[in-house]
Amino acid sequence: MEEKLKAMEEKYNLLSEELMKPDVMSDFSKVKQLSKEQSDLAEVVDKYHEYQDAKQSLEEAKQLVSDPDMRELAEMEIADNEEKIARLEDELQIMLIPKDKNDDKNIIMEIRGAAGGDEANIFAGDLFRMYERFAEKQGWKIEINHEVPGSSGGYAQIEFIIKGQSVYSKMKYESGAHRVQRVPVTETAGRVHTSTATVLVMPEVDDVDIEIKESDLKIDVYHSSGAGGQSVNTSNSAVRITHVPTNTVVTCQNERSQLKNKDMAMKLLKIKMYDNMIAEQEAKVGSERRSKIGSGDRSEKIRTYNYPQNRVTDHRIGFSVMSLDRVMDGDLDPIIEALTTEDLKRKLASE
Repeated sequence: MEEKLKAMEEKYNLLSEELMKPDVMSDFSKVKQLSKEQSDLAEVVDKYHEYQDAKQSLEEAKQLVSDPDMRELAEMEIADNEEKIARLEDELQIMLIPKDKNDDKNIIMEIRGAAGGDEANIFAGDLFRMYERFAEKQGWKIEINHEVPGSSGGYAQIEFIIKGQSVYSKMKYESGAHRVQRVPVTETAGRVHTSTATVLVMPEVDDVDIEIKESDLKIDVYHSSGAGGQSVNTSNSAVRITHVPTNTVVTCQNERSQLKNKDMAMKLLKIKMYDNMIAEQEAKVGSERRSKIGSGDRSEKIRTYNYPQNRVTDHRIGFSVMSLDRVMDGDLDPIIEALTTEDLKRKLASE
């Protein structure tokens, strides 16, 4: 650990020297790149300096133990610094775990009503509002690309982008099947039903190196539709692109320009195909997916929202909170923090 920390400290200092060079200072893109690298190292280096100070204080306190007048104070200093060093070592070990390269990315998110008919679509709408409120609390921005309203409310499907700081780092655990247990508004006998909605989270990836042949695409244009199926644009601006070989379908209707919708749809297509490619590669390797918090597959049941008991349970880590009402209002922090902590523990164990 010490060797890694020293190497990071050296790199941090070298970056500081580079940023002071006149030829670098005049190159905006270079300054931006080096500043980002230095910023990524700053937190670890600061923690390492705190660790070094604690070790030095410990050695100084040990030297005072032989002095009868200072022994009691020195022993207190030793105990405090030993405790601090142990805590800092744990924190530094976690900080040295390689970060997910996508953590800083925006995301593409898709929610679909699954098993349960109208109630599943209503629940999909509830999940969208939950994520929308969570995004508001984080200061993130949501842009809806495509939506298919359910006949009784909610959504049969809704796809949207969430933009902001480190969105993927917090939302990456949400992929999978979400299950709801409650009395549906459509139920007349007051019985509790179980329905599901699926969530898919993909990091926004720039310049994805995927070759897509024009001959493999089926492109449809049509009127954009809003809630209730009402046309929000009288021109054929909405675009649906199907990659025939993989049957990957993307739709974009949030822009009034057909060209802009087509450009966004092509970007979404590349992101979806890239995400599928990575999932297939990880499935072949096997170990990486097994070490994650869940596989991220849509079919995997990850969470249950039990309305009668006001309980939310994440099955991947056996974590429950008795505050479903607050969770549905966007208070996802306790669940996300628990998932993040468990993910770090597993990575640390594998390291």
